[in-house]
This record gives sequence, C-alpha cells and structure tokens, in this order.
Amino acid sequence: MIRQAALDSLPVREAVPALVSALDDHGTAVLCAPPGTGKTTLVPLVLAGLVGGGPRRRVVVAEPRRIAARAAARRMAWLLGEQVGGSVGFTVRGERVAGPGTVVEVVTTGVLLQRLQRDQELAGVDVVVLDECHERHLDADTVAAFLLDVRENLRPELRLVAASATTDAAAWARVLGHGGPGDAPVVEAAGVSYPVETVWAPPARPVRPPHGMRVDPAQLTHVASVVRRALAEREGDVLCFLPGVGEIARVAGQLGGVDAEVLQVHGRAPAAVQDAALTASDHRRVILATAVAESSLTVPGVRVVVDSGLAREPRVDHARGLGALATVRASRAAGRQRAGRAGREAPGAVYRCWTEAEDGRLPAFPSPEIRIADLAQFALQAACWGDPDAAGLALPDPPPAGAMAAAREVLVAVGAVDAAGRPTARGLRMARLGLHPRLARALLDGTAALGARRAAEVVALLSEEPPREYGDDLAAAWRRARAGGDGYVSRWRAEARRLERAAAERNPAGLSPTPPLPETVGSAPSPPSRGSAPDPAGAVFSASPAFEARGPGRSPGLSASPAFEARGPGRSPGSGAAPDDGAAGLIAALAFPERVAKAKGEGAFLMASGTAAELGDGSGLRRAPWLAVAVADRAPHSASARVRLAAVIDEETARAAAAHLRTDTEEVHWEDGDVVARAAQRLGAIELAVRPLRTPDPALVRAALLDGLRDEGLGLLRWSPDAQALRARLGFLHRTLGGAWPAVEEDGTLLDRADDWLEPELSRARRRADLGRIDAGQALNRLLPWATGEAARLDELAPERLEVPSGSRIRVDYSAEQPVLAVKLQELFGLAETPRVAGVPVLVHLLSPAGRPAAVTADLASFWQGGYRAVRAELRGRYPKHPWPEDPATAEPTRHTNARLRR
Repeated sequence: MIRQAALDSLPVREAVPALVSALDDHGTAVLCAPPGTGKTTLVPLVLAGLVGGGPRRRVVVAEPRRIAARAAARRMAWLLGEQVGGSVGFTVRGERVAGPGTVVEVVTTGVLLQRLQRDQELAGVDVVVLDECHERHLDADTVAAFLLDVRENLRPELRLVAASATTDAAAWARVLGHGGPGDAPVVEAAGVSYPVETVWAPPARPVRPPHGMRVDPAQLTHVASVVRRALAEREGDVLCFLPGVGEIARVAGQLGGVDAEVLQVHGRAPAAVQDAALTASDHRRVILATAVAESSLTVPGVRVVVDSGLAREPRVDHARGLGALATVRASRAAGRQRAGRAGREAPGAVYRCWTEAEDGRLPAFPSPEIRIADLAQFALQAACWGDPDAAGLALPDPPPAGAMAAAREVLVAVGAVDAAGRPTARGLRMARLGLHPRLARALLDGTAALGARRAAEVVALLSEEPPREYGDDLAAAWRRARAGGDGYVSRWRAEARRLERAAAERNPAGLSPTPPLPETVGSAPSPPSRGSAPDPAGAVFSASPAFEARGPGRSPGLSASPAFEARGPGRSPGSGAAPDDGAAGLIAALAFPERVAKAKGEGAFLMASGTAAELGDGSGLRRAPWLAVAVADRAPHSASARVRLAAVIDEETARAAAAHLRTDTEEVHWEDGDVVARAAQRLGAIELAVRPLRTPDPALVRAALLDGLRDEGLGLLRWSPDAQALRARLGFLHRTLGGAWPAVEEDGTLLDRADDWLEPELSRARRRADLGRIDAGQALNRLLPWATGEAARLDELAPERLEVPSGSRIRVDYSAEQPVLAVKLQELFGLAETPRVAGVPVLVHLLSPAGRPAAVTADLASFWQGGYRAVRAELRGRYPKHPWPEDPATAEPTRHTNARLRR
C-alpha cells in the first residue's frame, strides 16, 4: 500500500507540476532542491506514473555512489509499500535487484555509462534523472554529455533531468540547453529547514595541513573531542563528517565510552551498518560519515553536525604518473550542505572545526573532477563514443589539454586506441569492463598468463583498494582477503566474480574483432554510431613490439620470461617465494608498468617513471630487489613517493610488463670532469645494464666535450699569455668598434661558434686531455675578420705593445673596460698627450722606479701640471738615484738612474 502521508510530506511535491510542465515543453530541465526534500524519491515516482496519475514511463535514476543507489531504491520501494525488485529496483557494479515489472531503476553513473556504450539509444527508457549533479563527478558529466548527444541525434523524445542540491544551476541549465533555442528551464523547490546554530570550534593549537591522504592525528583527536563536546551540550544524534574510511576508524577508536552508539557510514560499510544509519532509532547515535551523507543520504534523528572541514578529491601527477585521492579543505558549498543536515527535522547546531575567518577563504564550490582527475578512463569512453578529443561533447567544463594528452599516451600504451585516437577492438572490450584502462589491460593480459580467476582476484584488489590495515604487500593482502570475512572481503569477492566472468569472455556478444570504421569518426558525434580501429598486428600488448602474438591464449611477451615458466603458475623466482607473490606482482606490473621499481638501497627504489619511492619503516618489502608499485602518493615538495601497496617482482617480469619503456642507447656525456662513453640498457629511468663504448659516435663525443667546456669553462683549452692577450684585444675591438670584430668575452658566446674556431681540433679530440692540447690563441685567429681585410689592422687598432718616449715597448692590458698602459713614470717624460688605441685613450698606470703604483691618469698633460708635484715630493726622497725634474714636460725620458745618465 502506498504511504501517501509520507509522500505528501515531501516538500518537493510543490515543484513537481512545474517540472512535469518543463519536461513536456523542453524535454530537459534542472531541478534545484535542498537535501531531504524528496527530489531523489518522489520525483522519479511521479515521472514514472507510479504516483500522481501520470502516464506510465520507464525512469532511470543515476546516483554517484552505490550506497546512495541502494538507499534510494529502498526508500522509493518503501513509499510504494513494496519490496525492492518490484516496481523499483537498482543496479550497481556486481549487483542487480530488478525484475520484469521494474519501472524505476536506480543505477550508478558508472553503470549507466556502460549501458550507453552498449546501447546508445537506451531503448525502452523514457526519462533519465541525473541526481546530485552538483558534485561534478566525472562519470556524471560524461553521462550527461552522452545523453545530450543521444537526444540531439537519435532520440529527441528522451527526457533528461539534472537534479542538484545547490543553487548553482546556471551551468547545468546551459549544458542541458545544448542544441536547443536556449537554456533548459530551472525548477526550484523550497526545503523545509529549521534554524541551525553555527559553533566555531577550531583546534587550540595549530595542526599540520593535510597532504596526500594524510591527516594530522592531532586534527582527528580534536574532531573526536568536539564530538564529545557536542554530545554533552546538545540533544539528538550527532553526524560527523570526515574525509575517508581511515579517519572514520581513527575517530571511532577515540570515542570509546561515549553514551551513544557509534556507526561508521561510508561506501565500504556493510549493508547492515548502512541500513542502521538510515533508520530512525530510539537510542542516541554518533554517525561518522564521509561526504556520502552530505546530500546522497538522509540520516534521521540528527540534530548536531560536527564538520571536520576536510574532503577527498582525486589528484593526478602527470609528470610522475601518480594518481590518487588527496585530502583537501571542503568547499563552502559542502559546508552548507553538511550544516543543513542538522536542521532537517528540528532546530540544530553545526560545530565547525575551523575559524570563522578561515571560512571566507575556502573555495566556493568543489573542483569539477574533469579538471583535476586522471582522464584515461574518460578519454577511452570518449574514443569509444566516436569523439576521441571530446571536442563535440556538451560538457560543463572542457577537459584540460595536458590531461587529455597524458590520457592518450596511456591508452596507446595499453593498446586501447591507435595513434589517431580511435578505439581498437581491444579498447572496446576494455571500455566495457567497467575498469580503469590500466586495470583492464592487467585483467586481459593477466588472464592469458595466470587464468581468469587469479587475474580477476588481484585486479579486484586494485579496483577495490584494500583497507590500510591489510598492509602494503599486495600478495599478503590477497591472501588475507581470501581467508577473511570482513565487509571489504564481501565486496572484493563480488567484484572478483564479476571480473572473472568478464575476463573469461573470449569475444563478448556484438564485439567484432575488427569492426568497420564509420566515416565520421573523429568529428562531432552525429549520430552517435561508433566504430573502432583494428588492433595493430592482432597483438595483445599492441603498443610494444616485444609483446607480439604468440598463439591462442598466450600472453605475448610473457612467454619469453622464465619468471612464469618452469616454476609453476604465479611463482616468483627466488628461494621460498610463495606462488601468489609472482602473480600479484605480474598484475600490478601490467597495470602500472611505469611504476616497476628497482631497489637503490634498503627501502628505497627508483620507478621506471623516474620518481624515487620509499617504503615505510616496518614494511616487509624493504629488501625486495624489484617491486611493482600499485598505489603511491607524494607529499607536496617531496622528491620521493611513499609506497602504499606493492608486490615483489623479478627483473624479467619488469622487462616483460614494461617492455615499451625499454631503450638501448649509446650514452656519451661529460661526467666527473671527462667524457664517459657507454652503452646503456634502460627500462624508463631504471638502468638495467651498462658497458663501456669502445667506438662512440664522434658527433656524440664532440657534443660531450662541448658540454664539458660549458660546465668547466674554456680554461680546459691551452691558454698561453699571448692567447689570453689576443682574446682581450679582440674583446676590446668588439666593444669599441663592433662590426666584423667578434664577441669573445663570454665563454657561451664563443662556444656557440665552436664550428668557426675550434675545428678541426675539437672533432679530433676524444677526452679532456685532448682539449688541453688545443692552442686557444691559434684557434682564436680563425675568428679574425679576414674576409673584409680588417684582420690585417689588428696590430694597428689594438697593438699588443706601445712604444713610449724612453724607447721601451710596453704591453697594453686590454682585459679591463679601458686599455691600461703600466709604465715607469720617468719613461714618459716629455710626452704631453695620452696615448690612444682605436681612438680610445689608454689609462696610464704610472709606476715608481721599483715598479710600484704611483698614480693613475687618463690625461698626462693635466698630470704633469698638477699631480706630478705631489708624486715627486713623496718619492724623490725614497728614490734619490732617479731623476725627478721640476718640469717633466721638457725633461729627457729615461729608464735609467742619474748615474747611468751621467755616463
């Protein structure tokens, strides 16, 4: 029997007529309604004609989470007085409860995405409701774009509703209006809410900000203390928001002894716990929940919310090939959603674990996943849809070009798309597995090597990442899962069974090995009739020549590795290795080939991607020679990643799984002060083998020598005093006259012209010692402007020496900005004008008879008239044997003493 009173109490009922009218007129609409108004439960029932007397239609409701899909189906069935599986059913990954009479089906967005790839028309479906679209999950954005494409090209009668719990509906109105005369209509429903008091409850002492998955334990201790405070100060149940399962468990551990039942609600929680949280209770409760309780679920009895202010978002480091969830500050929109949970049934309070000043600095809305997540799975879905660049899809935000390029590289490497971005037959099958393309590759290729069951079990571990208490050893986690009976294990087993069935399908129904290519592939999807590119050479590892097809059922490339032959299935080489260790390592290596890692020391590794990785101090994997790293994260500003989950492998497995990263190169470079020439074999950044190179490529040697000259300077050449003087003279002429006179003062400038002056000696050199034999002065002569004839004027314009009145020829120093002539004062007697070179007066350093500086002048005439008297007075007594005439302008220049002059 329909529970009419419960239906009538739902606030959204007032907006239903406007929504139905908008759909009748436009076919699309945005429904904006706060959590708890009934948008998820009443609206689908009305649109399906199960209540309200409307025409009978089949409705699909897409939820972002499995827990929300199950809860929504149960709630709608309860409102109809039925059991789930009758008029209302649900389908999530690995579980379907629906029957021939099901009219409203609640699915996850991932399930709907797979369904669209198999049947673009969604035959038999009249209305699709995209719930919680404000959360901007990537699957939801993709489903919306595909559905709009279907409406535009195949089924204009298909109705589409985007349901949002926030008032940020303008963007979705524009998206749903794609292809129409204007934006889709927005229908707003007012919620019935009570006042919620805000209590600012920041920690007494500063806590470290979150990084990666890590949350400061002091922050969690503070959250637990705030929960205790809320229990003491307020009535009713307490709903506490935390970022993840680990944080929920740690806070729960600190709430021992509270006078309330503590429930942990998250996607991994057992169904019984989820049901208990969603059912009213006659005793007090503390519900510790992730963001799933923000808007997807309504928890009855809550009067108090404790908000940690933290959330989880996907992040990807394209440069290092690391992708993971990251702990971030929750947005203001999320904060409003969380606080509203306290005022659903009566006045309530929210305790926010931060300051009011911080609140204004928080982001307004959560980041759309398409901007921050790994896009490999999205790119494969777009390619299979017929739009590899996603340029023709109506998305709220376009995918970042860099992230799409990185995703394309992954897809090409695993053989899912060809060089043009078109899906291969293998790629079409991978897209239908409901896995990230990396895991799909591991499942398909691992099945050929290990069998469907074992491959599926390990891939399920990577897909349904095990709890942290399982440790960082993937093989040990596998054994624990097979022997265990906790909530995680039941989900893992269900996923493993699903994957085993999928992997065992040699050729899924409707999948041709080489389907024909539509003429419109690569353009905007019109209509969405899709095709795929043939697999290159029929190879399983299509991106790597090392993995060539070697017969039916054989994993190409792996057959050459003794690591998985002659030892039994899955046995890793080495004494005492358990059979499962090798199997787990193979799957992890196939999924993440750029993360195969070689030990650099105990607990320290280098991944093929070039990123250093470290194990925790207590890890049992610290002495492994090789690892396949499945899960790793990296703290900001840290050079090394922390390994969270990995498996032991051997070098042969690493070579086989990451064969496309293998390179054989001749490396000639400058290292430790000399040329090093060697032949190196690498797996990405990992050096596998090296040997001296006896006859290196002369061009590479020359380049290495130039690098050495850049690193250590031109001082590696042989610079005689004459060579140094020539360089200075040429530098002076370049500064003064420019033109054809070369720039020689900077080493870099000279090295840029190495071909003009260091040949042929540089090309004949092989090592550092050979550079020391190159006469730099002779080489510099090649830079003189011989072609213009100016070279012949070098001694005229910048003479090496100048003759002074005494008859001496004195060397000119051109190393400073102004040429310097250092000469004994007595040798310039009688010289009235300052000497010049290239029209520039020299700077005269006047020396005492002992050769010590006495004066500096660029104007001899002025010096003789003034400065000379002071110098004469100071030095005449010190050097009485030398002439000190009163009138130097008319005196005889000399380099001798008075006695010598008298002779």
